[in-house]
Amino acid sequence: MMNLAKLALEVPTILLPRTGVDLQRWAVIACDQYTSEPEYWQAVDRLVGSQPSTLRLIFPEVFLEEVDSDARIAAINACMNQYLAAGVLTAQEPGFVLLDRQTSHAPSRKGLMVALDLEAYDYRPGSKTLIRATEGTIVDRLPPRIRVRKNAAVELPHIMVLIDDPEQTVIEPLLMEELEPVYDFELMQNGGQLRGWKVAQQKLIEQVGRALESLANRDRFQKRYEVADDEVMLYAMGDGNHSFATAKAIWEQLKADAADPAEVMDHPARHALVELVNLHDPGLEFEAIHRVLFGADAEDLLAQADQYYRRAGTPCRVVWCDDLAAANAAAAAAGDAHALPFAAAGRYGLLQIDEPALTLEVATLQNFLDEYLKSRPQARIDYIHGEDAVTRLGRQQGNIGFYLPSISKHDLFRTIVRDGALPRKTFSMGEADEKRFYLEARRITR
Repeated sequence: MMNLAKLALEVPTILLPRTGVDLQRWAVIACDQYTSEPEYWQAVDRLVGSQPSTLRLIFPEVFLEEVDSDARIAAINACMNQYLAAGVLTAQEPGFVLLDRQTSHAPSRKGLMVALDLEAYDYRPGSKTLIRATEGTIVDRLPPRIRVRKNAAVELPHIMVLIDDPEQTVIEPLLMEELEPVYDFELMQNGGQLRGWKVAQQKLIEQVGRALESLANRDRFQKRYEVADDEVMLYAMGDGNHSFATAKAIWEQLKADAADPAEVMDHPARHALVELVNLHDPGLEFEAIHRVLFGADAEDLLAQADQYYRRAGTPCRVVWCDDLAAANAAAAAAGDAHALPFAAAGRYGLLQIDEPALTLEVATLQNFLDEYLKSRPQARIDYIHGEDAVTRLGRQQGNIGFYLPSISKHDLFRTIVRDGALPRKTFSMGEADEKRFYLEARRITR
């Protein structure tokens, strides 16, 4: 039998809702979406009603700052235990789940539900682990997530992990097999259609393992990315970076609390359930993640930007435009400059840094915004998917929204291997309504 552990891979025992549960009400979108749009989550709550739903098992981040967070977390944990005790969540035979997601933006995006070993992951800068972060991890964002997961009986992942498989050897061959279907339904709120099949046969599990083993071959790794590193990267975090980092923090604490760490090495919290996605899947597109600042006076922010970039030796200038189309056209004509269209209090403009010191526009902007927010405690930032939302929010009085370009997905692995993690919130795998919906679960307690 193949040793999957060397690939940081475990065959999970997945929990699925029992027959008869309305899957459209059961599955809700990732908790880190629509964080400035409480009306979205209010609509989901009305749709779910009193029916079993993952909405009762997660903490939408739009509500993280509310004063009743402890009560909400306690209710989440209680509901998990209730669903387990009542058989709402039922254990499947050990295996993977192959899935195919159709959205309004893509006819098909394939994935494979597996469990990955947190021992093979380190989100700290410069790490050379088999599983690597693609963006900077904001350690300050982990404590509230740790509180949610700490006493949870099960995990429900919105984590999507990428593999660089241009020959389509890992996931895609499974679509040619005769597999038992486990779900086929329409997701709520314009989420598209989702189909899933069991992958429990030993020969297919080993087929997946052998294909991953080939991708992890050191000679292939060094040649593909033109590096001399002995430490191979097989998996790159896509979506859910902070959720995976939270699982890692819980696991490290579990080991630290054990009288003998060896006694907990088989604990289920050592692994995390994720969806593997091939970077080369035609249905996977990278979208930009934009920035909106709330409680920020635009004139003050732009004046601070002028001072910041002058001190950095990379002067900036502001160009006011008639509309967003004009701002985008000006950005396209900016050449090597970093040109960032923005919307502020009913106006549009362009923040242009003519001699940027950094490679990516997002890094040039984020470094300034971090400094600005330190001196303006009344302001806050949110990371937004979709230009329409940036326009709607950014044009409101007291706000300013910056539009950022997307990066090419084909540059991702090479960039991470050679340069390390990107600035946080650099890219999004698809639009907001294409994000992973919670459906499968897994026990993380003994």
